[in-house]
Amino acid sequence: MVLRLGKLFKNVFWRGEGAASEQTSSPFSHREGILIDGDYFPSSDLALSIATVYRCVSLLSKSVANLPFEYLRRKNGIFEPMTDDSLYYLLTVQPDNTYNAFDFWRDAVAELLLSGNTYIVPVYSSLSMNVERLVLCSRGSVMHDVQRDIYTVNDTVKGLAGTFGEDEIIHLKGYSVDGKSGMSVLHYARMALSIARAGDAETNTRFKNGGNVSGLLSNDRSVVGIGEYQNKELNKAAIDVDAKFRSGQRIVSLPGMVDFKQITMSSADLQFLESRKFTVREICRFFDVHPSFVFDDTSNNYKSAEMANVAFLSTTLNPLLRQIELEFLRKLVSPRLVSSIKFAFDRRALYACDLESKAKYQADTIATGLYTVNEWRKEENKCPVEGGDVVLVSANLKSINDTSLSGVATE
Repeated sequence: MVLRLGKLFKNVFWRGEGAASEQTSSPFSHREGILIDGDYFPSSDLALSIATVYRCVSLLSKSVANLPFEYLRRKNGIFEPMTDDSLYYLLTVQPDNTYNAFDFWRDAVAELLLSGNTYIVPVYSSLSMNVERLVLCSRGSVMHDVQRDIYTVNDTVKGLAGTFGEDEIIHLKGYSVDGKSGMSVLHYARMALSIARAGDAETNTRFKNGGNVSGLLSNDRSVVGIGEYQNKELNKAAIDVDAKFRSGQRIVSLPGMVDFKQITMSSADLQFLESRKFTVREICRFFDVHPSFVFDDTSNNYKSAEMANVAFLSTTLNPLLRQIELEFLRKLVSPRLVSSIKFAFDRRALYACDLESKAKYQADTIATGLYTVNEWRKEENKCPVEGGDVVLVSANLKSINDTSLSGVATE
C-alpha cells in the first residue's frame, strides 16, 4: 500500500522541480526549467518572458477566441445555430461560472501551446442530463493513464474531482508521438528558446551600464621594460578612469604618459545582433507564425504581407480550429447524429475589423448567389429592403446560346 501511494505521488508531481545536482543535456538549469524524463524544459513563465513567444501565443490564442464557436443542427438541408439549446449559450457566452467565452478559448489554446495538452470536462446536469458547465482543467490537475485511457482529475481551483474515461473528457493535444498525449511547442523549441533567453540576458548586461565607454590603457611606448611598480600604477589608473566613466563623466584626464584607446564594436558584437534577428524567425517557425505577425517586418512589403495573412489563416489558424471542432463533435455527439449536428467556428468574424476585405467578401458572395442582400443586411443588424431576398448572379458570363445575345455583332 505504501509503495502504491509512493508511485501515485511520483506520477502526480512528475512535473516538479528536479534535484540541483542532476546532470542533464538541457540548456536550462533546475532553477529555470521543469524536469521531464531526466531533462529540463523551459517553464511557461520563463518562455513567456521572451517577447516572440509571448506574441505568438497571444496571437494564436486570441485569434481563436475572437471567433464565435457555434452549435449547429441540420434543418431543411442547411445547418442553423441551435440558439435555444443550453450548450449554445455555454459555447458562445459563458462556459463556466468564472469564464466568458473569449477568456475560455484564449486560455484553452494558450494551454495547448504551452503545455501540449488541454483538458475540458463537460459537466452534466443530474436533472436534465444536459451539459451545464464546461470546465477547463487547471494545469497539473489531470493525470492521464495512457495505458488504460483513464483521466484522473483533482482540480481544487475549479471544484472538480473524479475519474473519467477517454470518451468523457475533451482532450486537445499538441504534436503527439503516440497519439494519446501531446507535447508542447516549448518541448521541441527549448534550444531556440535558450538562445533567445541568453541573447536577452547578454543585451541586458551590455546596456545595463548605459553604454559606458570601454577601452585599453597603455603607457608611453618610448619606455623600454615595464616593471612591477609601473604595472600597479597602470592598473590603478585604469580603475580610476573606469570609475569616472561609470559615474557619468564624459571627459576625463589621464595621468602622465598614459594612452587610452576606445574599444569599438567588434565583428562578434555585430554577429550577436544578427543572431538575435535569426532567433525571432526560428521561434516563429516552431509556432508556425509568419515573422511579420511578431512585428519582424524588415523585409516586408504589401504583397508579402497579404500572402502572409492568407498563409496564416489557411495553414496555421484553420487546422487549429478544425482540431477543436472535431474533438467536440467526437466527444459530445453520438456517431449516428454526426451528419445532422456539428460544431463550427464562424470564420466570417475574421473580417470583422477589416472593412475593405469584408465588403469585398460580401460582394463576392452576393454575386455568386451564396447570400442575398437581405441576408447580409440581417448579419449587419440592418432592416431588410424590398427586393433584397432575390438571389443575384453576376451576368458577366452567359451561355453562347443565350437568346439575349442575338443581334449582337461578333468578330
